[in-house]
Amino acid sequence: MAWGNKTTVTEFVLLGFSPSWEVHLLLFLLFLFLYTATLFSNLLILIAISQNHRLLRSPMFFLLGHLAFLDLCMSSFATPRALFDFLAQRQTISFQGCMAQIFFLHLFGGSEMLLLMAMAYDRYVAICHPLHYASLMSRRYCVALVLASWAGGLLHTSVQLAFTINVPFCGPNHIDSFFCDIPLVIKLACADTYPLEIMMVTNSGIMSLVGFITLLISYGLILSAIHSRAPSEGTSKAFSTCTSHLIVVTMYFGPCIFIYLRPYTRFTIDKVFSVFYTAVTPLLNPAIYALKNKEMKSAMGKLLARHSIEPRLVSQLRRKRFALLLPSYLDLS
Repeated sequence: MAWGNKTTVTEFVLLGFSPSWEVHLLLFLLFLFLYTATLFSNLLILIAISQNHRLLRSPMFFLLGHLAFLDLCMSSFATPRALFDFLAQRQTISFQGCMAQIFFLHLFGGSEMLLLMAMAYDRYVAICHPLHYASLMSRRYCVALVLASWAGGLLHTSVQLAFTINVPFCGPNHIDSFFCDIPLVIKLACADTYPLEIMMVTNSGIMSLVGFITLLISYGLILSAIHSRAPSEGTSKAFSTCTSHLIVVTMYFGPCIFIYLRPYTRFTIDKVFSVFYTAVTPLLNPAIYALKNKEMKSAMGKLLARHSIEPRLVSQLRRKRFALLLPSYLDLS
């Protein structure tokens, strides 16, 4: 696999979804809505958790805050550029910019997969071993889980980029998507990429599959433990929450398994699936993990109320102060 550095391609052309201007405008509005809603919801979660000491001390909300940060990163590595490209005449990206997108995509994606597994373990301990929850999910252990997620994501993306960046590109430079990813880029290489495709399957594909199976097992154990208890309002809510988590996990891991677990062939629907884990799932995570939780909704509601009421009170006080001073000013004149 001694490819060497024979790259003559200095930029790639992103084909996006369609050459039609009307489609581009529609996609611009759709992506703008998704991105704005993602930024607002995840920033609101981060601020609400950081300003509430009780939530910040909770292992579940500590991990949820890091998930919100990862969702912000995941939605920002390609979406802002895609918004610009939808309105541009020619969608191009430099070779270095393309490699940077690949690096950040797999850094944030790999870290989020591992963090979702950590959050599932947290729920498993809380429901199946509640008496040992405080000792098993200590602050030090939660920090270790977060650091391990980032370290795993960094190792995952570094291995892939180390192979991809040395592949020679000397022919076509059109990428059939709105961002760069390894399956799309290695198709353009002017060399035998069989070893790289096998590496992609064993790295990204197996990682996605193992992570998904692990999450299914953990949530299966949680649902089994909930089902074995006496029916109550709490158990029904926990069952509904775990079911919602499973839906989001499936929507995140499913497209990754479909894209990365099969080498050689690419389908048009891959572009649609890529939208799920780059634009849709970062918006669904706060909706499912945060807005279905009473404590989180209460903290977010208080934060919004405080920031919406205080400016009105200040303006009212200023008006009253001006009204009180006005007669004195008239008497002096």
